[in-house]
Amino acid sequence: MTALRAAARFVVHLWPVVLVVAAWDLWVVLNGYTATVAPRPWAVFADVLTSFGSYLPSTAYTLGVSLVGLLGGTMLGFACAVLVWASAALSGIVTPAALVIRSVPLTAMIPIIARVVGYGDAAVVTSTVLICFFPAFVFTLSGLVAIPDSGRDLFRVLGAGRIQVLARLGVMHALPNLMVSVRITAPAAVLGAMLAEYLMGTEGLGALFSTSQSYSDQERAWGTALVATVVSVLVFTAARGLERRVVARVA
Repeated sequence: MTALRAAARFVVHLWPVVLVVAAWDLWVVLNGYTATVAPRPWAVFADVLTSFGSYLPSTAYTLGVSLVGLLGGTMLGFACAVLVWASAALSGIVTPAALVIRSVPLTAMIPIIARVVGYGDAAVVTSTVLICFFPAFVFTLSGLVAIPDSGRDLFRVLGAGRIQVLARLGVMHALPNLMVSVRITAPAAVLGAMLAEYLMGTEGLGALFSTSQSYSDQERAWGTALVATVVSVLVFTAARGLERRVVARVA
């Protein structure tokens, strides 16, 4: 009975994936596309499974860069939110800069990023940090602003300074919001790193996709996109699990 329930749960969760794969195959067949235009899903799956060793270094690189960028962007967003919360003067400087970073598309910022940090790993990491920065900034700041006045007054009556209020009260309110930003930006960090690799990098899934497209290896190119999608889903799942644990500890 337990095995039957597990199988039913598996089917319930995976039926959208099966539907997408079936629609993909039907789209290729009905349009009469050749493998050089759009491969069938079975050819892509076969390439990923039989040549996974070729995907593994690029996957590991993209995943590593994404995690570094996610951590860096989250920490930078948290620090800037604290500065804005602590100082009205700094708020007039940091908030417009954050809005500019958010408003300008990453592709438009790539020439500036390449000019400042150069091409390669530094450019990919910087691009990923910028993607993850703004959500962390906004969510952390919203948590800090939501500190109840009663709690703040109590800390002041007890003689706590602004740093103590931040460390003992502000962080507790901001941390759940910060974890929401991590959950939201985790998959975006993977796709952002892949985009930067495609445009500026020499390694990673983005570079592998670019190389495969250059040589008209559509199975490898579509396989790269498939692997990137799976990695993004896994990263999102891990971030959601981490969020639940942190919120449970804080609550």
